[in-house]
Amino acid sequence: MRKTCVSCRAVLLVVLCCIHAVSLLGQSFRVHLPADARPLQSGGERATSPGPLDGRLLLLLSNNFSAEPRTQINDSLRSQNVFGLTLDGAAPGSVVVVDDKATGYPHAHLSEVTPGTYNVQVVLNLYETFHMADGRTIKLAPDRGEGQKWNRAPGNLYSKPFKITIGANGKPTQDVDVALTEVMPAIAPIADSEFVRRIRIQSQPLSKFWGRPVFVSATVLVPAGFDQHPNARFPLMLFEDHFNDGFAEFRTTPPDPNLKPDYSDRFHLEGYNRIQQQEGYNFYKTWTAKDFPRFLVVKIQTANAFYDDSYAVDSANLGPYGEAIETELIPAVEKKFQGIGQGWARFVYGGSTGGWEAMAAQVFYPDHYNGAFIACPDPVDFHAYTNIDIYHDKNAYFTPGANIQMEQPAMRDYLGHMIITQRGVNQFEAALGDHGRSGEQYDIWQAVFSPVGADGYPAAIFDKQTGVIDPAVAKYWQDHYDLTAKLQREWPQLQPKLEGKLHVYVGSDDTYMLNNAVYLLQDFLDTAKPAAHAEVAYGPRAEHCWNGDPKLSNAYSRLHYSTMYLPKIMQRIQQTAPKGADLKSWRY
Repeated sequence: MRKTCVSCRAVLLVVLCCIHAVSLLGQSFRVHLPADARPLQSGGERATSPGPLDGRLLLLLSNNFSAEPRTQINDSLRSQNVFGLTLDGAAPGSVVVVDDKATGYPHAHLSEVTPGTYNVQVVLNLYETFHMADGRTIKLAPDRGEGQKWNRAPGNLYSKPFKITIGANGKPTQDVDVALTEVMPAIAPIADSEFVRRIRIQSQPLSKFWGRPVFVSATVLVPAGFDQHPNARFPLMLFEDHFNDGFAEFRTTPPDPNLKPDYSDRFHLEGYNRIQQQEGYNFYKTWTAKDFPRFLVVKIQTANAFYDDSYAVDSANLGPYGEAIETELIPAVEKKFQGIGQGWARFVYGGSTGGWEAMAAQVFYPDHYNGAFIACPDPVDFHAYTNIDIYHDKNAYFTPGANIQMEQPAMRDYLGHMIITQRGVNQFEAALGDHGRSGEQYDIWQAVFSPVGADGYPAAIFDKQTGVIDPAVAKYWQDHYDLTAKLQREWPQLQPKLEGKLHVYVGSDDTYMLNNAVYLLQDFLDTAKPAAHAEVAYGPRAEHCWNGDPKLSNAYSRLHYSTMYLPKIMQRIQQTAPKGADLKSWRY
């Protein structure tokens, strides 16, 4: 039921003055858009005057009162409720009703919410209109420096949380009014330090593709004595990772003695924050030790309108990120930070998303790198897209039987207990955004690997509601981004460039079943002719993200990426550096 729109200020006063919980039985929420709301312009900046709003409106209901609901939405068992709908040209000052038609998770509909007391909050993740070089016009949430996080993206609108009571039997007694009175603040830039430096450049091919200026950047860990050795030239280690704004694993001061210890649910460790600080300080001491090799560690930042990372390849939907990284960003880093600038002196490593990127960078650009250390990679063979075979399965959500359909798992713990189903994780993404705009994992795989769909957005590999797989899209994936298939097709040309360069590590009980694809990759590498001389290793009972250390658990080894592969890297340099190569200036 709609009522005449009142001003946001009046609504806010009503909300703040309500000291009793609203009784809600079935459910209709009236969201009041600010009368002075300003849309996003090109570049993610808000317009100077009010105008129609595009975006994903997210209604959040949480029975955990320890924090704002917007911080409690995820694909874990602890997730609170989210219900989403898309706004397309909504007028400032208007009222949007969120009811049972909204797409929800973990409950599909508002009427299914369990009776009880909840904090209610609404977030509007604003979209920008992109006029693409190929003539498409699409609406997406641009990254605004936060790493594609809707719950803290600068400029997004949200409401202050307040309590309501949801009753039983689906019988509403009154609507709930919510006012979007708050704006998420800009993110302050981070200053460079003695060891951590930054570089940001505009990419010409990406800017052309997107029809607006697009920037790529990198955070660089420079070696001890960098400023005192202007004539030294350094090897480069590309550390593929998600969006980040620094090196959290590097700390120049001892652990904080007053730090209150926390508990890591993932690693079942008390005081893991203290462990992280101590390991970070240990890394600093190793990094600055007299006999430690001097090199650059580079983390690229390619957050975009679909995800916090580009997957470091050229893509029909994301654009030529591979070209931008390899021909613009890496050369710019090497020029500014005294890199050697040759393939024998570049190595790439990373885990999970970074693991797939490490392998893709080495395979798509085989002359650019002298070795890839590929930990717990995202699916490197789409016969095992987690546990889905997109080439032979008909449905991503269910395994068919004679008289029953079995739900497919998407996540498990190291004992094999299912954490969430394939249908569940995609329901979560569907609540956050339609047309592949959730900013989450399956949607970015689809955006990177798929062709452009008829609607201008990424072509769906499977239907989000039914799970039915599109074989034509699967064939496109196979021909372009299935890394094992690429090796099989092009091995005679690739083998001389990849021999001895591929090092793959994964836990045999990976949380996302990523080990399944590695088994298939290994089947090829072990029998390839000519021989690959690759390394593949598995961590027994290890979950995501085992990275090849047989002596330490994930809790510790994940903090050692920038040192753990160094012995193999140094050996590779000695074996393969060309005659006359600089092997001394960086060993001061």
